[in-house]
Amino acid sequence: MSVPVDLDRVAEEMRKYSFAYLMTSTADGRPHAVAVSPVIDGNHLVVNGAGNTTRANARERPAVALVWPPAGIEEYSLIVDGDAQVDGETVTVTSTRAVLHRPAPAPEGAPGSSCGSDCVPLESTPLEGTEL
Repeated sequence: MSVPVDLDRVAEEMRKYSFAYLMTSTADGRPHAVAVSPVIDGNHLVVNGAGNTTRANARERPAVALVWPPAGIEEYSLIVDGDAQVDGETVTVTSTRAVLHRPAPAPEGAPGSSCGSDCVPLESTPLEGTEL
């Protein structure tokens, strides 16, 4: 059974952010982050003009993430995990999970330092056999 990601909701949330980071991993497991402006095309997130390292990483290790950072400490990050395919300078991501990640906790000792928030899944109801 797969859990489809509600890309309509992801698209709605994406409009709140200026840019995202496309996260890939190198052969030795180190993270590689590049700032990107993904667009939704059908059931996929598309990153045009990806660089050589990003494309090579995504080809060899297609499990990637897109992270839209918050504008402020009180706001949520949007995180989309997915599987990448590379075609030329384009990386196409098929989403597998999307969440709004809780705000960063305040520095220790600061007012409100215990985080009462949690992640907000951006998934629709699980549908057996449904894929994006």
